[in-house]
Amino acid sequence: QVHVVESGGGLVQSGGSLRLSCQASGSTPDYYAIGWFRQAPGKEREAIGGISRLDGSTYYTDSVKGRFTIAGDNAENTVFLQMNSLKPEDTAVYYCATGEEGPAYGTSWYYEVLYDYWGQGTQVTVSS
Repeated sequence: QVHVVESGGGLVQSGGSLRLSCQASGSTPDYYAIGWFRQAPGKEREAIGGISRLDGSTYYTDSVKGRFTIAGDNAENTVFLQMNSLKPEDTAVYYCATGEEGPAYGTSWYYEVLYDYWGQGTQVTVSS
């Protein structure tokens, strides 16, 4: 069993920054990817980024490219989502998830079905 916990959410003004953390513990596979997702009120959950734990490659959806950065700390089994230049439309519950990484992760990172274990989510609110 794998346990996933996000932290770091909060309230920030437009243009500000937040850093979310995602820590996976338990029986993690040798190679597992971490995906970040968010769900805004009244909207479907969307994938915003992912990181390959095999080679460190990162992937982002267009709406966050250049503003959000994913980085991993292998020693601590922790992945960070650094969010800069936040906008009110970034307001959402943010989730991280993990699953065993396959060879096609780079072209499929945004599929929720790839991730077996999910955190409880952390609220990010950006005020205008």
